Amino acid sequence: MPHAPIARTEPGADPYRWLEQRDAAEVLEHLEAENAYLEAQLSEQGELREALFQEIKGRIRETDLSLPSPWGPHLYYQRTTAGDEYPRHYRCPRPTDDSLQVDADAEQLLLDPNALANGGYLSLGAFSISPDHQRLAYSLDTSGDETYRLFVKELADGSIRELPFADCDGSMTWANDSQTLFFGELDETHRPHKLFRHRLGDDDAELVFHERDGRFFLHCYRTSSERQLVLALGSKTTSEVWVLDAETPQGAFRCLAPREDDHEYYVDHGQLDGHWSWLIRSNQSGINFALFGAPEQAPTREHWRQLRAHDEQVMLEGVSLNQRGLVLSLRESGLPVIEVQPQGQNAYRVQLPDAAYSLHVQDALEFDSPVIRLRYEALNRPAQIRQLDLASDEQRVLKETPVEGPFDADAYVSQRLWAEAADGTRVPISLVARREVLQAGQPAPLYLYGYGAYGESLDPWFSHARLSLLERGFVFAIAHVRGGGELGEAWYRAGKLEHKHNSFDDFIACAEHLIGAGYTSAERLAISGGSAGGLLIGAVLNLRPQLFAAAIAEVPFVDVLNTMQNPELPLTVTEYDEWGDPHEPQVFERIKGYAPYENVKAQAYPAILAVAGYNDSRVQYWEAAKWVAKLRAHKTDDRLLLLKTDLGAGHGGMSGRYQALRDVALEYAFLLKVLEPRAA
Repeated sequence: MPHAPIARTEPGADPYRWLEQRDAAEVLEHLEAENAYLEAQLSEQGELREALFQEIKGRIRETDLSLPSPWGPHLYYQRTTAGDEYPRHYRCPRPTDDSLQVDADAEQLLLDPNALANGGYLSLGAFSISPDHQRLAYSLDTSGDETYRLFVKELADGSIRELPFADCDGSMTWANDSQTLFFGELDETHRPHKLFRHRLGDDDAELVFHERDGRFFLHCYRTSSERQLVLALGSKTTSEVWVLDAETPQGAFRCLAPREDDHEYYVDHGQLDGHWSWLIRSNQSGINFALFGAPEQAPTREHWRQLRAHDEQVMLEGVSLNQRGLVLSLRESGLPVIEVQPQGQNAYRVQLPDAAYSLHVQDALEFDSPVIRLRYEALNRPAQIRQLDLASDEQRVLKETPVEGPFDADAYVSQRLWAEAADGTRVPISLVARREVLQAGQPAPLYLYGYGAYGESLDPWFSHARLSLLERGFVFAIAHVRGGGELGEAWYRAGKLEHKHNSFDDFIACAEHLIGAGYTSAERLAISGGSAGGLLIGAVLNLRPQLFAAAIAEVPFVDVLNTMQNPELPLTVTEYDEWGDPHEPQVFERIKGYAPYENVKAQAYPAILAVAGYNDSRVQYWEAAKWVAKLRAHKTDDRLLLLKTDLGAGHGGMSGRYQALRDVALEYAFLLKVLEPRAA
């Protein structure tokens, strides 16, 4: 068995900085040595990894048809086929009876990503049909660095042209003439900073907008009504929106409300009381957002009128609209809520069967549609696409993600628990396990997942792969720590900037609660998080390593202090609003106090698996590599410490569905090796 790779050190404050020399021979050699060491250490799990892969794959319906979406004269849908990494995109004529019955004999293949990938990495960015249904605009990333090439396909004859533009962010938005496309360009820090207007047939593109403030990203989209184009500019705390009539794409965008620090607002366009109007979700009257309306021809801020007041207990997360009414996405008591306000009728809330779940508007369909589609799932319930009749409140399950082989949702128990943090704050936990595992009342192996940043809500989700752990006696839990958005904007703000330590305290409190309540023990507790969740994992490992038996950190943001001092890296400047600017002395000391890489010390750590993507433009590969190297040099135990670098992937890991399943199988094999759980 080979020894763990030993990374050379350099004198100075950051002895492993040499690992930041991308493409240097010694760096690649080190990463390849780490990959080889991982394979050697897990070699005895080879059969288990393959068994897990086949087991997980066996639960997934490999050949399937997505739920068709009606738009104009067609149904649009995807097909997955056994053996293929990616779904193919199709359309067929729309039935005259408004059913969703696909006519396979008349279907047209729009795009086959399998042929485009040719066995390599592929991420499909835009997939945008022109308003006249004659063209497809799409963008491709073939390395994982989230830089895209742009293409337009003529659907009548299948001819494809690549647009002659570089450094694109992947977005492609049609104007209503079906000839004009808007797309974004990335700057040297990988920030979408320019919006261009391109007319098909031209050799160049016109610069429409240049956002020079490094904190702001730009994004262009069509409104629900399909009558307006929106240019949204946003930092972590401030918004500015410009709009343009989609019928006159050569015109100039106009601003709804000039940016003001800490004013966030988001807009859509549709009908209110029979009149074309703007709908604005704004935090100008409170941090949980209120809803405003404005006439189509007078969208500026002085014309906004309040439609729904700010509520300190309820977060207004989003708004969908069509001719039949408004659909509000709310968050209350840690759970997502859908409230419908049909035109001319009383409002109502969508009723659901589970105590903890994930719910969102998946598709508002066409603007004049009487129905919308909701996506609903729980830890023990596969994702369902539910059709909601806006006027009648009638729900119908159109499609449930199948689980092949024996599966009974009632064999698993889903719970919502509450832990108490050191400052008395109650922190929600979502949990699932086989019924008999919980009934046994004995500590079980437990997989605790966390994120806690950017106000992102980590709602419960179903996983085909996770069943392989649950069937082996595991409990799975999610710690909904401060810094996420599960309990509204105040919950997010209580876990960012100078309050970031709350995220770590909450996660530790959740772990202690699960141990104290008898669900698990420190010897059987594994923790996991990715990206900013990897920072969470790295921080709590330094603080309380004895509380955990194993940890998985995926593309972990563990070198936060050094990264936030380098404004030339992607995302750094805009991230100041999340973490602070360490060029300010007090912020430097605050981040230094919790940064996982900085705080590695001579102590025993749990078994650790770190995963990085070499082409990751969000969290650079060297963050995980430096962290693991420093851990190797300082930790006082002999527990497994592994680094896996996907040399052909980015932030999201490998792109194909089977490749992704093999990655999960590897992680599960690692857990089964280091935890050795008893059979249920």
